[in-house]
Amino acid sequence: MRPALLNPLFAQVTSLSGIGPKQEKLLRYLLGRDDTPRLVDLLLHLPTSVIDRRAQPKIRDAVPGTVVTLKVTIDRHRPAPPRNRRAPFLVYASDETGDLVLTYFRNPPGMVEKLLPVGATRYVSGTLQMYDGTPQIVHPDRVVDEAGFAKLSGIDPVYPLTEGLALGALKRAIALALQKLPDLPEWISAEVMRRCGFPTMAEALHRVHQPLELTDVLPDGPFWSRLAFDELLAGQLALALIRAQLRRPAGNRHDGDGHLRKRVIDALPYALTMSQRQALAAIAEDLRQPVRMLRLLQGDVGSGKTVVALLAAAAVIEAGKQAALMAPTEILARQHVKTIAPLAEAAGLRVAILTGREKGRERRDILAQLEQGEIDLLVGTHALIQDDVAFKALALAIVDEQHRFGVRERLALTGKGEAVDVLVLSATPIPRTLVLTYFGDMDVSELREKPAGRQPIDTRAVPASRLSEVMDAVGRALSAGALVYWICPLVDESEAEGTGHLTNATERFESLQKRFGDRVGLVHGQMKGAEKDRVMAQFAAHEIGLLVATTVVEVGVDVPAATIMVIENAERFGLAQLHQLRGRIGRGSEASTCLLLYHEPLGEMSKARLKVIRETTDGFRIAEEDLKLRGEGDVLGVRQSGLPGYRIARSDVHAQLIAQARDEALHIMKENPKLGGPRGAALRCLLYLYERDEAIPFLSAG
Repeated sequence: MRPALLNPLFAQVTSLSGIGPKQEKLLRYLLGRDDTPRLVDLLLHLPTSVIDRRAQPKIRDAVPGTVVTLKVTIDRHRPAPPRNRRAPFLVYASDETGDLVLTYFRNPPGMVEKLLPVGATRYVSGTLQMYDGTPQIVHPDRVVDEAGFAKLSGIDPVYPLTEGLALGALKRAIALALQKLPDLPEWISAEVMRRCGFPTMAEALHRVHQPLELTDVLPDGPFWSRLAFDELLAGQLALALIRAQLRRPAGNRHDGDGHLRKRVIDALPYALTMSQRQALAAIAEDLRQPVRMLRLLQGDVGSGKTVVALLAAAAVIEAGKQAALMAPTEILARQHVKTIAPLAEAAGLRVAILTGREKGRERRDILAQLEQGEIDLLVGTHALIQDDVAFKALALAIVDEQHRFGVRERLALTGKGEAVDVLVLSATPIPRTLVLTYFGDMDVSELREKPAGRQPIDTRAVPASRLSEVMDAVGRALSAGALVYWICPLVDESEAEGTGHLTNATERFESLQKRFGDRVGLVHGQMKGAEKDRVMAQFAAHEIGLLVATTVVEVGVDVPAATIMVIENAERFGLAQLHQLRGRIGRGSEASTCLLLYHEPLGEMSKARLKVIRETTDGFRIAEEDLKLRGEGDVLGVRQSGLPGYRIARSDVHAQLIAQARDEALHIMKENPKLGGPRGAALRCLLYLYERDEAIPFLSAG
């Protein structure tokens, strides 16, 4: 149960005056929620910058191009002529040193007259520009009288907004939410408070939203850092609680005698690499231990993670148990099955797939066989964690691409068996610091080598001005029977608003189709699963030679014959994403080429990225470089520089707080593992506040 103390913060935003259905919808979009946002969501939506309105010069001394606040007398109005709605409404004002023009375009009738009555004194704030030698402010941000000015803060925070939501409306809502903030207990230890110089949470929230100094909203300042530490501590404490639960002594263990593993290995067309053998030995040892396995297996694109996962599954199947493999997308789930099926068949393992596409009778049959123990390994999407999916004896949960699943999904899957072992697969090599953030103290195995026979990929950067040459080269390759990927950042025009010159896939498909006819196909994320599969199958069967795609092909698409990839707007992709995309070629025995088309001029960051991707195909090096270049938002496939799953903590600024939060969480687990007493109650508030409460039910469990 959520502590009653927090109820005011979990009230819906519609309980605040002035927030009706229209505002609620905009806030839902802004705050990224599927349901009505709560006050806590508003309070944790932090400003990105501030405007300093404290400069109050006379008109004569005001510097053009700066934000100023001027005390003026309103002299006269010049409304727009009735027939010309486009002409501005001008207000002439002055102080003892000079004249000022206030300009309004397309304003509601009567608004300006009411706001700026002739003869009145007003304080106006906005960016001052010179126009025909006269100072002017277009659409002042603030217009107030003497009483209003006394209340106006000189420092105004600026927030991320969404179209249709006015800054003023958001600020009013946040100010009302701040008034409802309850008196929260302190969950950070006195020692950490002192060492880090943290204020209380209430003071941090007030100073970030109602700054007294320009520096109050800086992410590395004490106020933002305090909130970031809270969020990191909640995350680390939740991981530690789950970890402790997973580490509880497990009864009968799940290691078999090796006969199925031997059959799978014998059926492989190549020998296992050294790191695959090491990972398997570590997994076998984990399965023998009296505590549950929690291991992260990271390996680059094409390093053979699926085979290791299958061999781990075979180990528990030898002991008469079942395994499940959960992937984030249907394409990826079907890809795993394609790799696994021939090997499983050779070893006599029974494998089935369950995604949103299996329906009705087919689905009922799969579920019945699963419950009877007639399926050894079930592969699927989050369809695996639905309530009616029941295993006879689930012993191993394999979760692919972990950072796309929350802790909740992992728990839902492990909850379907007794003392289930967990193996997490990541195709994005994750730097060590981040492994701690996302997985706590997980054991890690790395697959460093590429399987034998893989060819190097020749990667080149080409300016977009040479597009026609690239098309000619693609034409020659198609005539020679090559399979070519052409990657675009967007699906269609609706996505392209405000993105400048980004190419969309639909448009590029049409232009390439004009040139190459029906040899061109298109796949993107908005297509239905069956349709995507159909086009991919045509590509794999050489029925089409050129596949135009969005990043939907980034994971798990396996067409070994494809040898050429063109990536448009390569400067707009993160390093990890470029590396993942490029990993779709170079999977067969032919040499491959990747062309990175970029628009000039290139920024420093884009230049550095394209240089790294040209120089190396080592995913571990790319991940480290990526972290250096732009914080781990992109290492984990998230676009901003924030930590995925975190709203406030930022990798580039709060890296040292991650380790401190982790140490604090481990200390709490040692001193107070059941979160008892006043400090424990305070920590429970913290977990609920940052929605990391999935770990709380474990406190009462054994």
